[in-house]
Amino acid sequence: MRHRVKVNKLSRYASHRKALLKNLAREVFEHGSIITTTAKAKAVRPLVEKILTKAKEAKTTDNKDRSVALRRQINRYFNDRRFTNKVVDEIAPKFENRNGGYTRILKIGYRRGDAAELSLLQLVESIENKEEEKAE
Repeated sequence: MRHRVKVNKLSRYASHRKALLKNLAREVFEHGSIITTTAKAKAVRPLVEKILTKAKEAKTTDNKDRSVALRRQINRYFNDRRFTNKVVDEIAPKFENRNGGYTRILKIGYRRGDAAELSLLQLVESIENKEEEKAE
């Protein structure tokens, strides 16, 4: 039964929506932040959070089999083993002291052509690290 299962459809069919969310998630990890519509930002945020949680566990677990299994689960989203390793080995350790809330959404205005509401979706820790480096 699908009672109370809410999926933001984004006016796309399932495979198109799935591809869109994977691409947006990859861009967030690649660049640290993206500018997109508010609806897309809200839709991709849970995916980014789940990937980061799995990456943190893959990095910290002592069980090698569990680590490999988690890396494979993450690789399903990216289809690129090098990028998966980058997420697990470089990005996830920045969030080791944080139990959730890895991203923030900041509304930045409206798009000029169609007045769609735009938002900035960014990873919290990478931004804070850059601000600390500038302060020093």
